[in-house]
Amino acid sequence: MKDAFTYDVIEFTGGRFQEARVTAIQEVPLTIYLNGHEVVTLMCTGKSPKFLAVGFLKSDGLITDRKQLKSVQVEEEPERFRVNVETSHDPFKIQRLERTITSGCGKGTNFERNVEVIASTTVKAKLAVKPEQILKLADELDERSTLYRATGGCHNAILATSEKILIFREDIGRHNAIDMICGQCFLDDIPTEDKLIVSTGRIASEILLKAIRLGVPILVSMSAATRYSIDLARRTNMTLIGHVRQGRMVVYNQAGRIAGL
Repeated sequence: MKDAFTYDVIEFTGGRFQEARVTAIQEVPLTIYLNGHEVVTLMCTGKSPKFLAVGFLKSDGLITDRKQLKSVQVEEEPERFRVNVETSHDPFKIQRLERTITSGCGKGTNFERNVEVIASTTVKAKLAVKPEQILKLADELDERSTLYRATGGCHNAILATSEKILIFREDIGRHNAIDMICGQCFLDDIPTEDKLIVSTGRIASEILLKAIRLGVPILVSMSAATRYSIDLARRTNMTLIGHVRQGRMVVYNQAGRIAGL
């Protein structure tokens, strides 16, 4: 499935209208079924649907252990995806499905239990990074963002060590990009306690919760953080950094992980 399409349009520039061509990013619905129950429909580019579905379920606490996972089947239909996930446990019997509407796009929701449980978590990993390393990773993320430069319509995220990028993901939603990383780490048994996430998207509370569930101790963004996410970072000992660009960054909470502070 293509991730971008070109259109003939009329553009107003220089005080006049003229013909132009633009590239628009792909957007398709991906519906996740867990043990036959429809959980959510996410709007996405259609990239890495398996990682996205599993990562969403993992970050929302519906699956917590690889041993619970029996199968993941992806069905590509015309202009949409369906992902069927089967597990050995029944999360619907033991978890409340009360939802909080988040600031994300589409059906971006997180279950209230995430806030209740994760807010009491203490992030203990002792990863240390230098400011120069964070700035370098942000620059490399920007260099890889070719779909954004072509369409202006997506967010990007990376999982990295202090020295190099390990996983790069891009999608129309900042939630989706991080969920795809979460799903790949979960399915491929990639350790996360010594890694950090760098994202292009705004850090609202649900993004911070996803990062804590993923297990990374440092979350970095080229955009801003909300008040609630800053408060949660300070409550959980999570290192949170925003506004990373052109040699600048804002450290909302560092928890001893930023060298020189």
